[in-house]
Amino acid sequence: MNNSLLNSLWQKKEQLRHRCTQLHDTNITLAHGSGGKAMHDLITDVFVSNFDNPILWQLEDQATFDLASFLSQGDRLALTTDSYVVDPLFFPGGDIGELAVNGTVNDLAVSGAKPLYLTCSVILEEGLPVEILRRIVNSMQAAARQAGVQIVTGDTKVVHRGAADKLFINTTGIGVIPAGISISAYNIQPTDVVIVNGELGNHGTAILISRGELALETQIESDCQPLNNLVETILDVCPEIHAMRDATRGGLATVLNEFAFSSNVAIRIYEQCIPIREEVKSVCEILGLDPLYLANEGKLVVVVGRENADKVLSVMRSHPAGKNACIIGEVISSPPKIVLLKTIFGTERIVDMLVGDQLPRIC
Repeated sequence: MNNSLLNSLWQKKEQLRHRCTQLHDTNITLAHGSGGKAMHDLITDVFVSNFDNPILWQLEDQATFDLASFLSQGDRLALTTDSYVVDPLFFPGGDIGELAVNGTVNDLAVSGAKPLYLTCSVILEEGLPVEILRRIVNSMQAAARQAGVQIVTGDTKVVHRGAADKLFINTTGIGVIPAGISISAYNIQPTDVVIVNGELGNHGTAILISRGELALETQIESDCQPLNNLVETILDVCPEIHAMRDATRGGLATVLNEFAFSSNVAIRIYEQCIPIREEVKSVCEILGLDPLYLANEGKLVVVVGRENADKVLSVMRSHPAGKNACIIGEVISSPPKIVLLKTIFGTERIVDMLVGDQLPRIC
C-alpha cells in the first residue's frame, strides 16, 4: 500500500473519530439496526474502533484489495464462510467471538491457505446488553491479532426481542494457497497414517458443562485456538500432506468418514492411541455419549504418507498447538468407505457418520 493511500486513509480515520460520538446506550434497540445515527454510533464505537485497520477505515460497502499482494503469496484463493450460534455465549476457554474468528481461520488453514482477511456480520437481539457485545468484539479482535488476520468489513442487523437468542455471528474468510500445496481428501491412499494434534472432545464437553443443566463440575476448557501457524509449521517440513481437516461438529468420527467416503478407502483407528482426557471419558460415560463424535475447535486431523509420518509428528509436537499430537490410525484398502475402530479388547467395530446431534449449538 503506497504512502499517499496510507495518508488518505489516516485522514479518513481522524475524520471518523471526530464525527463519531461515544455510544451511551446500555442495551441494543431496534434503532441500532435502522441505518441511522444510532446504528452509525454502534458500528464506529463498538466495531470500527476495535477492529481498527486501514481497509475498514474506508467504511465502504465492500473491502477492496490489491491483487498483486495476493499473487505474491500464492497462486490460488481460498474462501470459506461459517455462522456461529453457540449457547452459552461465554464458556470455559472462550466465547462466541473468539470461536467465530478461530473457526473461520482454521477452515482456511486446513486447505493449506494462509488466512488474511475476515468479514464479520452480526444479528443482534433487541435488549442485548451493549457491554456483552463489546466484550465479544474485543475477543474477536484479540483472536484476529493472534491469528494474524484483519477483520475488514461486515454487517449489523437487529431483530425483535425473542426473534434470536442474544447474538449470532457470521464470518467469511479469504486466504491464499501457496504454489505446490494440494491438500484434499481425494489424495488419501492405502498405507497413509492418521495423526491428530491433541486431546479430543474438550470443546463439546466444556459447552455441555457450562450450560448448567447438569450437576457436574470439571476443569475442562474449550480447545478453541487458531491452527494456521501449526499448519504452516507442518507444511514447512512436509508440503506433501495428503489431507487435513479440523474436527468440529461431528468430531473425529465424522471427519474420518468424510475422508473414507471421498477417497474410497477404509480407515482403521486404534482406541488405545486416541487422546481423550479421563474427565471427558467420565462425562461421556455418565451421559451415554461417544467422545469420537464430540466437537472440537482447535483440533485437526492430518493424513500423510507413512514415509513422512514421523517427521510430521515430531514437528507437530514441537508446536504449542500440537504438543500432544499422536498417530491414531492408518488407511487400508477395504472395506471401502468404512471407518473401523480397533478396541482395547482387540475387537473391531464400525464407526459410522453421526446420526442426529449429540449436543446442539456447540459452535
